[in-house]
Amino acid sequence: MSHKESPFTAVVEWVGVFLIAFAVFALVRTFIVAPYTVPSESMLPTIQVGDNLFAQKVSLELGQPVKQGDIVVFDNPVSESDHEILVKRVIAVAGQTVDLRDGAVYVDGEALDEPYTQGESWPLLSQAAGVDVSFPYTVPEGHVWMMGDNRENSADSRYFGAVPNENLIGVAFFRYWPLDRLGTL
Repeated sequence: MSHKESPFTAVVEWVGVFLIAFAVFALVRTFIVAPYTVPSESMLPTIQVGDNLFAQKVSLELGQPVKQGDIVVFDNPVSESDHEILVKRVIAVAGQTVDLRDGAVYVDGEALDEPYTQGESWPLLSQAAGVDVSFPYTVPEGHVWMMGDNRENSADSRYFGAVPNENLIGVAFFRYWPLDRLGTL
């Protein structure tokens, strides 16, 4: 005997499959990995304007701290900016001291070897309203110091100060577009 399904049952099954797929997608995007588009030239030459990246959120959700050198997606601490989400590199974490000398970045007294940067690292001439960053600067607890790889064209921690950990969204790990630059970061 053959069993014939009613059209209504088939529709209900398809709606159920769609709802489950949507729920899985939403959970993955919220807690595991999400796509982001880079809005500015601040990470040149590592990341180009318009590059599309995946950032994993799992380590942050599990309370694991970011590390020096990680490329991180975070909420812009400057609310009146054109860009709500930024992508920068972690230069120092809580308790470390950042200094800018002779165009180089020093963390805890040692010059960083930064072959990925473009330009020299100098204090910025202007800072965000209410921000006063002077060097050497010790990163406070619960914060990280972020800088763009394009040191002469990046509004970063030199501009808005150390970034609170609660602003961190995810650690960028893979560029998926454009295809000619596909790969890990």
